[in-house]
Amino acid sequence: MPRMIFISLPVADLPASMAFYEALGFTNNPQFSDTTGACMVWSEAIHVMLLTHEKWRTFTDRPIPPPTSSEVSLGLSLDSREAVDAMVAAAVANGGTADVNPVQDMGFMYGRDLTDPDGHIWGPMWMDPAAMPAE
Repeated sequence: MPRMIFISLPVADLPASMAFYEALGFTNNPQFSDTTGACMVWSEAIHVMLLTHEKWRTFTDRPIPPPTSSEVSLGLSLDSREAVDAMVAAAVANGGTADVNPVQDMGFMYGRDLTDPDGHIWGPMWMDPAAMPAE
């Protein structure tokens, strides 16, 4: 089996969260989805498990952090600056928040941070390694 990552996130409204992630370009894998959780696929190696709060609590007794806190920021590489801006626009149109941190524009690298409706931070970014300044 290839190495893969499965990111589990607690969500307050599973259907709304699924719609949010679909708008960002994720697809649902119904084989691993039910009324308590949904497997959202970014690539062959990256999957996000959206779990209702009730389902999440079957995995841990630790509290679910409020949407205003930060535990982790998850980065996603995209093909262009325009794709970064399009993902952020899709996030905003579907209940997310844009630019929760300052936009990073270094010419050869461009990134913006957004949150999903539950406050989870995603950082779509684009980079052109050939344009990186020489050290």
